[in-house]
Amino acid sequence: MLDDSSNAHTRPARDPLSEVLQDIRLTGVSYGRCELRHPWGIRFPRQEAARFHFVASGPAWLHTEEKGWEELPRGAVLLVPRCIEHMLASAPGCYCEPMGDVEPDSFGGIVFRLESGGDGEVTRLFCGSMTFVSHALKPLIAQMPAVLGTCGSSADDATMMALLEAMAREVGEERIGSATMLARLADLVAANVIRDWVEGACKDATGWLKAVRDPQIGRALAAVHRSPGEPWTVEGLASLAGLSRSSFADKFKAVMGEGPARYVANWRMQVACEWLSQDMPIAEIAETLGYESEASFSRAFKRLIGMPPSQYRRLPEAA
Repeated sequence: MLDDSSNAHTRPARDPLSEVLQDIRLTGVSYGRCELRHPWGIRFPRQEAARFHFVASGPAWLHTEEKGWEELPRGAVLLVPRCIEHMLASAPGCYCEPMGDVEPDSFGGIVFRLESGGDGEVTRLFCGSMTFVSHALKPLIAQMPAVLGTCGSSADDATMMALLEAMAREVGEERIGSATMLARLADLVAANVIRDWVEGACKDATGWLKAVRDPQIGRALAAVHRSPGEPWTVEGLASLAGLSRSSFADKFKAVMGEGPARYVANWRMQVACEWLSQDMPIAEIAETLGYESEASFSRAFKRLIGMPPSQYRRLPEAA
């Protein structure tokens, strides 16, 4: 049984989903400040990292395989969390140049400037390619739609409007520190987009999102995600949830499709896979995740992932 009095970080969270959302942090692969004249078009390939698009001004259209062409108004914000192939253009039917063929100019660290297109109306965009830092967000990202965003509805959100206005100023002006400001603002806007989606999706939530919104199961999930290396037991998690062991186990399995012990084991392996891809020493991973030895961790990893951690680390997708 867990001793909650000795570990402050295992105390039940008032809002389990907030415990997960507070870990929204993005690392920027690249950010682009774009000034494009009609006709223009860019094809963004499928990739592991998420993509972010903000339309500061001018005509812009989005194309996805699922929905075809959709017009994007000024101030539209899009987040493509599991980056599917998509296109942005000044009008439907414009030729879309592959992103890999675009050669932007650097104008400060990880931010680049792109000027392209014809001689028509100007569109100003801010586009980012980014990776979510926290492994705790992975179950949430898996349930997100292909494209999240606001297309004019942000006018009712004072916080979002203030962020977008600040971004528009930074996109339109090349002031000192503009690259840093744009990157930080993009983090905040992306977090707001995710939060808005979560709040709107709750009524139809299923699976992990439904579970984390449940006041009882959610407490247990938040604790496991916050501290995967704790010696979690079904009894201890049930205590956090305020339920008996049997009631908790039955409710958890009904919502999640697997028992709590299995979920904890699988979650630890997801965290381990991420750390392996970051070249964290296997012995350190084993200790941090609560295993008695590197050997016991390796056995558990092989049983659940299908190969030893040393072999997983050598896979191309883990690099």
